[in-house]
Amino acid sequence: MFEFQTVRTALSGGVLDVRFDAPPLNLIGPELVKDLVDLVLALPASPEVRVVVFSSADPEYFLPHVDLTKVPQYVAEAGRAGGPDDASLGMLWRKFSQADVVTIAKIRGRVGGAGSEFVLACDMQFASRETATFGQPEVGMGAPPGAGALQHLTRKLGRNRALEVLLGSADFTADEAAAYGWINKAVPDAELDALVATNARRIASFPAAAVHETKRVVNGLTLPHVEDVRADARRFQEFVQTNVLQSRVALLFEKGLQDRGPVELALGAHMVDLPVE
Repeated sequence: MFEFQTVRTALSGGVLDVRFDAPPLNLIGPELVKDLVDLVLALPASPEVRVVVFSSADPEYFLPHVDLTKVPQYVAEAGRAGGPDDASLGMLWRKFSQADVVTIAKIRGRVGGAGSEFVLACDMQFASRETATFGQPEVGMGAPPGAGALQHLTRKLGRNRALEVLLGSADFTADEAAAYGWINKAVPDAELDALVATNARRIASFPAAAVHETKRVVNGLTLPHVEDVRADARRFQEFVQTNVLQSRVALLFEKGLQDRGPVELALGAHMVDLPVE
């Protein structure tokens, strides 16, 4: 049932492990988005899946950001989940938030941009203290985030910390992200697998109806209104077309953006090297 190009899956005891495997960096491009659309559309017909755990086959990169060379292509793929009027990552990520299954992000490596927004859309997030790094670099590139960060981070972190994260475009350690409420918990890397597996198996063993109804009520209290998600997506797609963003991204590509190396490993630090606009 679950056969994909950019993710590996394994089902055991009601827990579906989904491991991102899209070399060289696990960028969010059309192939990965296609697989995630196929996955979220298949879940309602898969009652044997109670919990989905997302992780990465690459220890340095979880989901660092979108493939900036293929924005129209991944947007078109995202539209398959909800139609052309909802062709955006924000609306696709929302489908995972609203799914009956419980979604858990098990994070090693870099999480940034729309990758962070995917993590925020998951129900729970646990990260490796030694390897996980978090960031929202969009404002530094020249656009407000468009796939959920504005909504989720403001609700989770509060106004002042959300503005620190969003406007600063800096990188945060797993411990900092946990202290701010960005994620549930940061733990030593050696403990991460057992922690997530224990939580996933525990939830998967409980009556499904009780789990579904509890999640539905919590979603009603905490998720942003769908029109706010759509507005964020439209705004981001408009800013992506501006000369300011295009020129700043071009400078980052010259430095090594979307290549394995120092720029991607410390993207937040390279925002300050860009010219003042």
